[in-house]
Amino acid sequence: MHIDQLSTAELEQQLAALEARYAELGQLELALDLTRGKPCSEQVALSDGLDGVLAGNYLSGGVDTRNYGGLEGLAEARALFGSVLGLPPEETLVGGNSSLTMMYQVVDFALSEGLRGPQSAWGNSDTVKFLCPSPGYDRHFAICEHLGIDMIPVPMLDSGPDMDAVEALLREDPAIVGIWCVPRFSNPTGCTYSDATVERMAALPRLAGEHFLVMWDNAYAVHTLYDDAPQLASIAEYCRAQGTLDNVFQFGSTSKITHAGAGVAFMGSSPANLAAFCRHLGYQSIGPDKVNQLRHVRFLQDRERLAAHMARHAAIIRPRFESVLQTLEKELAGTGMGSWTSPRGGYFISFDTLPGLAREVVRLAGDIGVKLTPAGATFPYGEDPQDCNIRLAPTFPPAPAVEATVEAFVVCVQLASVRQRLGT
Repeated sequence: MHIDQLSTAELEQQLAALEARYAELGQLELALDLTRGKPCSEQVALSDGLDGVLAGNYLSGGVDTRNYGGLEGLAEARALFGSVLGLPPEETLVGGNSSLTMMYQVVDFALSEGLRGPQSAWGNSDTVKFLCPSPGYDRHFAICEHLGIDMIPVPMLDSGPDMDAVEALLREDPAIVGIWCVPRFSNPTGCTYSDATVERMAALPRLAGEHFLVMWDNAYAVHTLYDDAPQLASIAEYCRAQGTLDNVFQFGSTSKITHAGAGVAFMGSSPANLAAFCRHLGYQSIGPDKVNQLRHVRFLQDRERLAAHMARHAAIIRPRFESVLQTLEKELAGTGMGSWTSPRGGYFISFDTLPGLAREVVRLAGDIGVKLTPAGATFPYGEDPQDCNIRLAPTFPPAPAVEATVEAFVVCVQLASVRQRLGT
């Protein structure tokens, strides 16, 4: 029954039962964790074949990968990982293990030096602002906060960012220089941007100005859970039609494909942008780990082999997602105590409590040994204006622990909701 339909007596009866159950959970000395979207041990083990795959052959197109050079990455790697982003090799750069590092470097470069010379540097202005679709990825927000870039939250819809709001903000404020995006299986809602949203995103620089950047973090480009997962339109194709290819940087990595801490990161943009970025990068590095790039090319080989590899990932983590969603549906559907997403791919489930309860639910869970992502983490500056969003990440813990965690989570949601209604 919906919580709004319960009488005071019924709420008090529920409260007594929930407090008793919560006390029982507190006696179990739980040590459960749904905080970050990390691959589990079974997933990373799928790529143990990386070890020894080179069999002493370190040559790639006549290049000895053990030596210096090649800031743009191996040609073979640019071809393979460019295909993941839907880009040709000449519009792709392959680097070290972290796409987050690449994102930071691009923003810092645009801020301090300018992609097209000192006159284009964002830092020439007193105030620099970024649009941040929210709930979103906390590490994107951390980059802005660290570099002193003001953040403006934008609501997320099932189709992606609210583009009416985005375009209105850009018309009003010339200090806005960019927007963060996780376009497929967005972190944390799991939505995939609609074709219309992608097309409008590609047109934003025509509205915002030549130095505006779309930071297209396609972290989950191939991370489907089901065969019917929605496809993502190519922003590069729309940019070519709009003449805005210089205004988009795409990013991806193998962090949740092979070994999370020892993968390969890649990015795509116009040849002019990549040339400028390589010149900038040349002051920091003599070249990336090309041996690891070659290992990944030999191991993954092509898009067909990559798709089969990702199907094995899905087979491991899909039951964890289904366990969470089935428990939420069984215990909370129709109660009005919360709502949640049912993603077809990616690494997260987004849960919304009743307004004003996310921090309390996270606190209640923590007190009985269940670690959740801090409330507010999915919003700029850690401030969720409704105090309702909680990101659930079911991939890393063993399947039995995921089930135990979500059951305890549900009790915390119910307890906080009933207490709020009773004013206790």
